[in-house]
Amino acid sequence: MKISVSSYSFSQYIRAGKMTQLDCVARAKEMGFDAIEFVDVDGAPDAEKQLENARKIKAEADRVGIEINAYAIGANLYQETEEAQETEIERLCRQVDVAEALGASLMRHDVCYALGKTGNARSFDLMLPRIADAARRVTAYAEKKGIRTCSENHGYIAQDSDRVERLFNAVAHDNYGLLVDVGNFICADEDPVLAVSRVAPYAIHVHAKDMLIRPEPIGPIGSMTRGGNFFCGCVVGEGDVPVRRCLHVLKRAGYEGYISIEFEGREDCISGIARGRENLLGMLEELGWK
Repeated sequence: MKISVSSYSFSQYIRAGKMTQLDCVARAKEMGFDAIEFVDVDGAPDAEKQLENARKIKAEADRVGIEINAYAIGANLYQETEEAQETEIERLCRQVDVAEALGASLMRHDVCYALGKTGNARSFDLMLPRIADAARRVTAYAEKKGIRTCSENHGYIAQDSDRVERLFNAVAHDNYGLLVDVGNFICADEDPVLAVSRVAPYAIHVHAKDMLIRPEPIGPIGSMTRGGNFFCGCVVGEGDVPVRRCLHVLKRAGYEGYISIEFEGREDCISGIARGRENLLGMLEELGWK
């Protein structure tokens, strides 16, 4: 089993000016990861600048000897007008080009972030045909470049296991799958083990993430679940997400892709990533997942 780390895990240092996106490459290699995934390469909305920076990141990865296994971007695949919908689909296709420049074989895009008050935007199922059509068109473009696409249980609206399963079924394209984040189901107040067991057969990428969850606010940075509980990120293996059990479910389902650490806790990110990696390796060893 290969372990990667999301560049998002280094956000604390990047925001503080201690690291750049380019620095993440060598740091991930130094920390013992097999690969790194990138989130939103600098340069947006300038597509040419993004491509230029992606090529620099790829050159650095080649230099230090580490794979870039995935590229993750935000997206809203339900737009109110046909013109806006076509613009968003075109933007995602250009992001596929960035993934290609990175040398990534997989691109994750979001689905949507909010319900509307009128028309088909009023519910996930009413939006689903339009969202699925857009995702299908993007993955068809990516397939020509040898890149698979996926969506994550992320963004509150498309976060429950039953919704992302319906999304997978609606897209109905062999090049498309799911990014299963074992921690994100908490945001929809769903049991992570049951949720992972539902969507494990469709997983083509996995995030190992841990969180604390409480009925009351967790310090100054806690966020709220859809059901009104509070959560915040923490070191993998040190929170309330049953990460090991989720990994066991994925192993039994035959998952063979990367497991990528996504750290978003309040601890020092380098320390948090390192501890999470050690905890994750220990779980995989216990499971006999080589």
